[in-house]
Amino acid sequence: MNIAFALNHMTTARLRYDKVLSLAEALGCVGIEFRNDLPGELFDGDAPEKIRRLAKTASLRILGLSEIKMFNFWSDERKKETVALIDIAKAIGAESVSLIPRSDGQGLGNGERQANLRLALRELLPMLNNAGLIGLVEPLGFEHSSLRFKAEAMDAIDGVGGRGVFRLVHDTFHHHLAGETAIFCEDTGIVHISGIVDPHISVREMQDSHRVLVDETDRLGNITQLKELRNAGYDGPISFEAFSPIVHRDENPLRSISESIRYVTDALSEIPISQKNHKKTAVN
Repeated sequence: MNIAFALNHMTTARLRYDKVLSLAEALGCVGIEFRNDLPGELFDGDAPEKIRRLAKTASLRILGLSEIKMFNFWSDERKKETVALIDIAKAIGAESVSLIPRSDGQGLGNGERQANLRLALRELLPMLNNAGLIGLVEPLGFEHSSLRFKAEAMDAIDGVGGRGVFRLVHDTFHHHLAGETAIFCEDTGIVHISGIVDPHISVREMQDSHRVLVDETDRLGNITQLKELRNAGYDGPISFEAFSPIVHRDENPLRSISESIRYVTDALSEIPISQKNHKKTAVN
């Protein structure tokens, strides 16, 4: 089965960016997502041109650069951060930048949430258009998140005429936490996968630190979500994004991620991808 697996740097947070590129190449990934929220200087201070060159040599797409935090609470400071991230993303040849909502219990009011989101998207739209980048909007399913649901994100995106410039991240962890049943296949730019295997925590207790690689003990319904997306026509990147320190301490990530790739591939092979309403994804 042809699945476009990708690797988010968070999964191997302790590795240098060049080692992550080598790992992604060895795994047969289509691309990688880099992040600005890991310890140390971004790309260890290396020039953007070097990152672009190394990715090209490894035949890897730089699918995205994360992240603009609290993007939906727009300010002059947020604009400055966005301009800086966009400049780096363009220089390394990234296809998108990630937009992460505020998630500290502030700005949750009905009406307030939507107004803040539209304001931010309206400001971001010309910036992304001019840069030729996709803005990946990632709803966070936590109860204290100011943007939990993809449906609300799409309402705002449509409200500012941003469809096509803004795309959704379907994160299997956050989709499960939000309890959202609707998927938005043709508006999905990338899928993030991770698993929760601890049998003792409730959904409300689930945190990023619990997120490991996907296997047969997963509680999030990754395979069900992926089958639904693929049967609806999604054939874009499926990126491993595991936050657990257990995963980060893994001495053999090539073996562990390969095992997860095999599990996901075997599980998905039970139902072939539908050719009906086949859509090209945002970052393809």
